[in-house]
Amino acid sequence: MVEEDEYRSTYNHINERRCVFEKAVLSHRCACALSTRFYLADREGIACDSDTAYRRCARLISLLRENARFALKVTSLEGKLPHAREIKVQNGGLLGLQRLLRPDLDTDQVTDISALTTLGESTYGSLEQFPYREIVKSIVAFEGRRRPESKR
Repeated sequence: MVEEDEYRSTYNHINERRCVFEKAVLSHRCACALSTRFYLADREGIACDSDTAYRRCARLISLLRENARFALKVTSLEGKLPHAREIKVQNGGLLGLQRLLRPDLDTDQVTDISALTTLGESTYGSLEQFPYREIVKSIVAFEGRRRPESKR
């Protein structure tokens, strides 16, 4: 556990502004023009290069979690979501937003989170006005990688 504590301390020291959608970016389903990938020990991390984008994404993830709470059967948002649910919220939320804003794209990849959230704000007026009822449907429907079945 000491090594993990040292890792986290070093990680936080070199990555002062951790990408809010880091799990989505590391899953290779999403990317962002305002992020930088870095390596520490044998792990990857994603840093946000823009304070404005970071604040926008932080507000968006908070709204996605809150709106998806009932659908994910989460009674309280205190603390972190379990990893699999956070993956659903991040990937499903961004892909759902992209489907609404860019129905012409037939892909399950988001190429630029920052551009997508900026387009969403200009389209809907503010993050709070996003059509979360529709976005939550994508969160619920999102399926991450399946674990390989173990051979017995």
